[in-house]
Order: sequence, then structure tokens, then C-alpha cells
Amino acid sequence: MPDQPSLTWDIFCQVVDNHGDLGVCWRLSRQLASRGHAVRLWVDDASALAWMAPGATQGAVPGVQVLPWTQPIDAAVLAALPPADVWVEAFGCAIAPEFIAARAHLSSAGGQNGLKPPVWINLEYLSAEPYVERMHALPSPVLHGPAVGWTKWFFYPGFTPATGGLLREHDLPARQAAFDRADWLRAHGIDWRGERLVSMFCYEPPALGTLLRRWAEGDEPTRLIVTAGRAAAAVQHALAHEIGLQRVMDGRGQLSISYLPPVPQPDYDALLWTCDLNFVRGEDSLVRALWAGAPFVWHIYPQPEDNAHHAKLDAFLHWLNAPPSLRQFHRAWNGIGADPLPAPEAAAWQACVHAARARLLAQDDLATQLVRFAAQKR
Repeated sequence: MPDQPSLTWDIFCQVVDNHGDLGVCWRLSRQLASRGHAVRLWVDDASALAWMAPGATQGAVPGVQVLPWTQPIDAAVLAALPPADVWVEAFGCAIAPEFIAARAHLSSAGGQNGLKPPVWINLEYLSAEPYVERMHALPSPVLHGPAVGWTKWFFYPGFTPATGGLLREHDLPARQAAFDRADWLRAHGIDWRGERLVSMFCYEPPALGTLLRRWAEGDEPTRLIVTAGRAAAAVQHALAHEIGLQRVMDGRGQLSISYLPPVPQPDYDALLWTCDLNFVRGEDSLVRALWAGAPFVWHIYPQPEDNAHHAKLDAFLHWLNAPPSLRQFHRAWNGIGADPLPAPEAAAWQACVHAARARLLAQDDLATQLVRFAAQKR
């Protein structure tokens, strides 16, 4: 594919109740900048970037500028802002009306040289459900407001060639090949002695106490590495409330637990490369677990008002060609149905993930597809 022209991108992100949306937007911003594009990341709460991407708000990454998405955006800021070629509304957020109005003025007959409207992209959530292929890249005419007559475009990340793909750095395979997990564990103060390594990034799975007890009573030593925040709180709650669990742990010594502080994205990726089994949650860590290539279990973001996450999980497991034990484990882990946690089948789970990863590596990544799409629509 010939080189695409360098573009200026405005990416809008609202942090709702966790850091996944910001994590995806930051990864996308970095990958666009690595391709020579200029990115302005507008975010209403950038505080998590202090640990997720140290230096981000100070301009540490060339080509990426993090800007505060205030309500409203200051008029002086808008007046001084060079117009972007592409707008990205991430995950259902709506671009501020004063931002749209300012650009619409420049693009009107009375504006500066009748500037063309930006390529306006609605970047959707990740799903393997069938509607994604049907909806991907469809236009949505703007019918109201100062941008009436313009067009938004739906852009769906996904797992198949008929979707927008997944975020993946061009040097990812080389970095994974050069990775040394023993060095990484030592650098993070984890005294690894050859035991099975498991990472835990979750919400509050109902089967967590059962799983911890199984490891504690098992025949294979396990080191559980727990991420900061809700996962750490969930593990500590399970230890306190699962009757007799702490006594089993103290007696048999088959389960040891290490707690990580909040870590930057590259360190989280390395954690997934380090472990023999990964428990992930939300969207960003699911994608990173697929690239890591180790067996994993996904705690999908719950939508209890209508249980829409049940169909979303089933669609993903269908695409994954997950073996029966992995499907049952996912359902129990996500509190769907009454079946107990099955015993993991390490070889079958590993083969399944390796096959899925190979399919994905044969497809263009999300940033590449977005750049191509924006260039075509301009």
C-alpha cells in the first residue's frame, strides 16, 4: 500500500467508570503518531495517564497532544486551533457542540477558503456479533445543528477481515520475541521459582473465591499476580470471606499472591507475556491477551440492565472456536448460568488462542485501516 498523507486527528474520549476507553484512545493516538500523523487527544479526565502513560500530558510522545475536554471548550482555544482533517468520536461520546460550530463556520461559504469538513468517524465498541460486519463503514448523515449536511461514518473494530481490525503495533512480534520474563519478574520484585504464573485483571467475578481455593488446594504451585484497583480489592475480599481459604494457603503453600501497583501500558503488556494464564477484563486487555498468545479468560463488562453482554460473550467465544471447557469456564466466571468452573484444559486452550492470533495477524490492524479509510474519504 502506498504511503498515506500525514493528517491531523482530533480524538475525543470521555472516561465513564473505568480506564478502558482512555487506554484504547491512548494506544490509538500513539500508533497514529508513529505513522507520522498529528493527534490531539481531547479527554475529560486525563488523570489515569499519570500511571498509564507517564509524561503523556506533558507531551512526552512526539505527535500526540493531550488536551482538556472542558465543558464548554474555551472559545479562545477554539479560535486558535488549526483545523483537523479527521474527527474521531470514541465509544459513543458526542463532540462538543461549540467545537462543531467553530469548524462549521470555517467550512461554510463565509469561512476561511471554504475549508472542507473533516472526515468524521464514530469509533464503536469492540464486538464479535454479526451486526458489526453489516454496520462497519456505513455513513450516517448529520441532519441537525451547524454541521447539517455533513456525514459521520461508523467504524467498528473487530476480529474478521470485514471489520476495522484491532490495535497492534508494527513492532509487536519483534518485542515479544526479545522479551525475557525472568528479567521482568526480577525488576518487579517477584521471587519466581518456576511456579505457574497467572495474572488477574477482573471486576468482581462470583467464582473468584472458588478458583483461589482450587489453586491453594491443588498439586501445582501457582503465583497469582494481581493488578491494582478493583482486581486487588476483589482478591482481598475473597481471601477474607472464603471460609478457611487463608488457613489452606498458610498450610499448603501452593498459592502465593503478588500485588502490582498501577503500571504503564507497556508493563501491563509484558505481564501478559510473562504469565501462563491471563484473566482480563473489558476491551483493551482482551486485545492485548490475544496478542500475548497465552490462554486467557475474559471478564466482559457487565450490562445487568438487559444482560446484553451475554450475547456479546457468546459471539466472541464462537469466533474464538473456544473448546467446551473454555466456554463453560467463561460462563461461570461471568456469572452466567449455574454450571461450576470446569478444570482448565491447558493444551486445548493454548491451541485455540494460537490459532486465533494467527488469523488476526493476517489482517490489517485498526490504525492502518483508519488511516486508509480517512484518506479515501478525503
